[in-house]
Amino acid sequence: MHPKHRQELILAELVKRQFITYETLSGLLDVSEMTVRRDVQALSRKGLVSPVLGGVEIPTGSTKEPAYKVKLLMQQQEKQLIAAKALELVEPNMTIAFTAGTTTWAIAKRMRNISNLSFVTNSTNIALELNDNGWSDIILTGGNFRTPSDALVGPFAEYTAKHLHTNVLFMGVHGIDMEFGVSTPNIAEASIDRILMENTDKIVLVFDHTKWGIKALAHISHLSAVQAIVTDDLGGLEEVEQVRKAGIEVLLASTLPTHLALSASERNDLEN
Repeated sequence: MHPKHRQELILAELVKRQFITYETLSGLLDVSEMTVRRDVQALSRKGLVSPVLGGVEIPTGSTKEPAYKVKLLMQQQEKQLIAAKALELVEPNMTIAFTAGTTTWAIAKRMRNISNLSFVTNSTNIALELNDNGWSDIILTGGNFRTPSDALVGPFAEYTAKHLHTNVLFMGVHGIDMEFGVSTPNIAEASIDRILMENTDKIVLVFDHTKWGIKALAHISHLSAVQAIVTDDLGGLEEVEQVRKAGIEVLLASTLPTHLALSASERNDLEN
């Protein structure tokens, strides 16, 4: 097997397990542990994995985040369902803003068949995706390129964002906590996110259930600044009820077939 294919398989397994031993990888790939260690070192040099005692893990935490290529592999089904649900908030003639991220990218990928839309983003990936879908009215903020989330940040990006008004901002998050609020591991990214929030009519957080309860390094805002949340129904049901009581609109993307789907309160009752 080619090293590139082995490394892709290692990443795929890490997305499922978060941590995996060298011995387990050796058995899965049918190669020696020495070969596995070489593959892990190659991935580590790219910042995609973190070698630890006895094995390897995806780099995560308050000050670290998985690389964009790794995040694309995580919670893929949930992101697609969230993206489809988020489109319910889009109407013709709007100017839509996107922060950088894989969930916001999934929304951009589905953005079709709505008339006369304009876009603002600090993500080259999102701008390219919108262009591939046939959209032409796209403003890219410019700025310094930051590889972990492929975001454009810094003074040039912020200057552009300060002078643009949008109707809806779709904002991906690394963590969301009921008291700490919305956060990201990167201070520069938090800064431009706040500016995009200040210059939009409606802030919509888009994230999967794994982000509930996480406090990353850089605080972006408290939940009181947010108008809507789009997430999946695989977790955070108690938090969903709390934010609804606070007057924040919540759209739940159901992971069950329509005829089997339950409301958050119904599922919460079952779990209790």
